[in-house]
Amino acid sequence: MDSLAAAQTDLRTNYRNGATGVFISGVVWLITAGVLYNFSTKQAIWALLIGGALIHPVSTLINKLMGLKAATNQDNPLTGLAMEGTVFMLMSIPLAYGLSLLRPEWFFQGMLLIIGGRYLTFRTLYGNKLFWVLGGLLGVSAYSLFASNTHSLVTTLTGGLIEVCFGLLLFGGFSLGETGASATP
Repeated sequence: MDSLAAAQTDLRTNYRNGATGVFISGVVWLITAGVLYNFSTKQAIWALLIGGALIHPVSTLINKLMGLKAATNQDNPLTGLAMEGTVFMLMSIPLAYGLSLLRPEWFFQGMLLIIGGRYLTFRTLYGNKLFWVLGGLLGVSAYSLFASNTHSLVTTLTGGLIEVCFGLLLFGGFSLGETGASATP
């Protein structure tokens, strides 16, 4: 890869603008809301953790079924940033768990904030400022839900609906000022 724009184009092309992962993450939040509604907070925490671990493999499978390569070129310098963002997110999960020991609903608000922060790096990965909006919206939502002492069900539904909507926007190729080539259809 000879430029940042080429590296971003590689990611956009092979990962459908990041849409599949965002959409699947939203579905995981909605499934978590269902588990929370029908069972318990503890089971919902496990649903979010297990579902979260499945986002990348499920997204990769769906991308391959759509005929995408679903892998980056080995010389893409942005793969390191993607992995670093993932590791940082994983290292932050114990913070959300610690919050849940004080108040169970804080786990979901903490995770919403952590995931929102991770999406901020996707702007650099995919070259689309829409990820700043997504990350910011998740972060503001997490804080607002925390400050208003909102029930976990509202938090999980909020996270799910935001991500599903942004996933659909990304599937449609929507962009807020990309670096390099235009979004893939």
